[in-house]
Amino acid sequence: MINRHIQTPIMHRVVEKDGLVFIAGTTADDVSVGMRGQTEQILAKFDGFLAEAGTDKSRLLSVTIFITEFDQKPDMDLAWKAWLAPENFPTRATVGVSNLGKGTLIEMTATAAK
Repeated sequence: MINRHIQTPIMHRVVEKDGLVFIAGTTADDVSVGMRGQTEQILAKFDGFLAEAGTDKSRLLSVTIFITEFDQKPDMDLAWKAWLAPENFPTRATVGVSNLGKGTLIEMTATAAK
């Protein structure tokens, strides 16, 4: 059985299947803040998405991060480390991209265990 949560006009933000929770690409709502602020907004959304699926950030398995400014990666890492305990760090890939549109500096997607 597939469970879908938080429908938008073009997708579901969260999909569950076989004990796994998939979170769609997520960006910040307020792009006037820098990399750290945008990262904090995304991670707060992740908390809500994971709760909607009945799990939490300690069950993250893998996160893929797309950033437009690699020189700002340390700011992203500060928000990441403040949000997640080191013993719960998932696998992670950070990919540099040229443009995420309209001031967006970062987009993240994730997979967690139920």
